[in-house]
Amino acid sequence: MNHVSTNLDNLHDHPGASLLGSVLFFDGTLTDVPSLEFVGTFITLGLGVCCFLAWVESRWSKPRAVAVFLGGHITATLLTAVVVTVALQHGWYPAAVRQASDYGVSYGAQTVMAVGTLALPRRARLPWAAFVLAWPLGGAEWPGPLPDFTTVGHLIAAVLGFGLVAVPAFRRPRGQAPADRLAYTGADLRRIVEPGEITVLIGASSTDVRLRGAVNLTGPVRTVGHDRVLHTPVSAS
Repeated sequence: MNHVSTNLDNLHDHPGASLLGSVLFFDGTLTDVPSLEFVGTFITLGLGVCCFLAWVESRWSKPRAVAVFLGGHITATLLTAVVVTVALQHGWYPAAVRQASDYGVSYGAQTVMAVGTLALPRRARLPWAAFVLAWPLGGAEWPGPLPDFTTVGHLIAAVLGFGLVAVPAFRRPRGQAPADRLAYTGADLRRIVEPGEITVLIGASSTDVRLRGAVNLTGPVRTVGHDRVLHTPVSAS
């Protein structure tokens, strides 16, 4: 286990093995339920992996979910190593931190928990973001002006996730389709819009449909002229 720990010495000697190997193990408890460590386990595995990683996969596909998870883990680990190096230079951390044990899935889970803010209603996003940033501080140790390096890593992972939320490619597209776009040419050769259920299919192509739904168009049958509305505005939120 010491070989895959992402401490400074291992990152210097074998960075690839420690970065990828450390995410294969879990650092926590599943049996000591009354402990603070179990709370961290529940947040990491229950919320981070089981809930929000699954949500990211269902929304953006498995490859992108893996990229977000591993990207959060690796980037947070490397940035934390920079913080640890600076802290050691200033005497904020003890020298033993260079060989400290640091492995697990929590950085990746923290990143997807931050990204998962998009899964929540707007009124719940700010409280959730505050929780994602606050919970690592609950059991933090303060050897100096900075909390312990694992807490720093969790905070960095959260910031990375919130940064992804701001990327347009990771936000949910919202569009308005004017009823004129649903017009068709009837038997009398007039272009009309009529009420009824409209099936909506969304996907990468006609053979790769990923989402489907239905909307009900109401109102009277209407003839559409050459001035029909074809502009369909789309935004991301």
